[in-house]
Amino acid sequence: MVSRVSATRLTAVAAAIVLAPLAAQAADIRVMCYQDGIECNVTAELAKKFEAANPGTKVILDVVPYKTIVEQLPVQLAAGQGPDIARVTDLGGLSKYYLDISAHVKDRAYWEANFGSTLPWLRPSATDKGIYGFMSQLTMTGPFVNKTLFEQAKVPMPGPKATWDEWVEAARKVSKATQTQAALAWDRSGHRFAGPAISYGAKIFDAKGELVIDDGYKTAVSKFVSWHKDGAMLKEVWGGSGGSTYADSIGEFKNGRVAMVLSGSWQINRLQKDIGNAFDWVAVPNPCGPAACTGIPGGAAWVALKTSKSPKEVGMFLDFMAQEANYAEFTAKTENIPAHAGLAKKGVNYTTATPAARAALGTFSAGVANLAPAAYQFQGYRFNRAIMLPTVTRVTQAIVGEMSTDEAMTKIAADMADAVKQAQK
Repeated sequence: MVSRVSATRLTAVAAAIVLAPLAAQAADIRVMCYQDGIECNVTAELAKKFEAANPGTKVILDVVPYKTIVEQLPVQLAAGQGPDIARVTDLGGLSKYYLDISAHVKDRAYWEANFGSTLPWLRPSATDKGIYGFMSQLTMTGPFVNKTLFEQAKVPMPGPKATWDEWVEAARKVSKATQTQAALAWDRSGHRFAGPAISYGAKIFDAKGELVIDDGYKTAVSKFVSWHKDGAMLKEVWGGSGGSTYADSIGEFKNGRVAMVLSGSWQINRLQKDIGNAFDWVAVPNPCGPAACTGIPGGAAWVALKTSKSPKEVGMFLDFMAQEANYAEFTAKTENIPAHAGLAKKGVNYTTATPAARAALGTFSAGVANLAPAAYQFQGYRFNRAIMLPTVTRVTQAIVGEMSTDEAMTKIAADMADAVKQAQK
């Protein structure tokens, strides 16, 4: 039997543990978890309750960096290895590895009633009716602003329907007045890029439902590259890495190097913890383009995996985690937006949240109504990484001067088509 890995131990050792195939007892459940804040810690607390109610079943929590989930878990699964359960964000891309737990949940109607709008995100096809897991929370991409810097610069923050151009201009003034490194930064992520792209008119999908690069997407790329070229964007976030490697902008934000970042609601707990009283920060509505004022919905999901040798226990544990009382505890403690319909209707009592965090959660929750249809379609599309990853790689090359914006667009389209072709094999 393997030893339990502490949910607070986010180390290279923990990452190494999950990379090798591990023998587990029949009633052991291995759970691969990453956390933006304290999601794995809270899961560990709930796991103890599950173990107490189900003697003989052990939940072994492996806490890993997000990079492991994105880059190494798919390799393990393709090789027929991996954990029993994982917390993932590439919902559709990994769906072929998911295990249907329908036979092991107590009340299918409960799942349909409370997770019905997002269960399709985990299904490998539109006609599939299986239950493969559930969203641990609903997230939405969106901006955070250093309110203190705006106040110091005496620059008013643009209103709720302000455009990206207006926000960039305002942040420029703040950066100049406060001698901040740059005006703003976006997470180095094709997922984060997609919201502004749709706002600028990107359709993302053609009439047949296939990925497409159009003028709206090109407009977003052109603006983004130009903002890097003229110094509005902090170049280190996108220009500091190669390939499609993910990098977030929150580190730059909490260190006061930029006035505004584009990240998402999952960062609220981290901001509350890391910034403390250093400065005042706020979440603001997604800026507008000519077509929309949208972010991208999504979140992380707990999914059952075909590599499991204990499908019954896996189903039991996920069913336990999905129950309203347990889901409410997870949501309140991690300060996330619930993907559980019943809980969303009742509201969540974020007892430990600061006023700033509660306000931010309110801003993101209100923003759900402004999400564009293409944003939902994009999140649920199983080949969405085929456009996200080439965007990061090629746009970065344009930012650092290795190619023009036009060349980057051509490369994105070619890479995307090739990626979809390979994924369909």
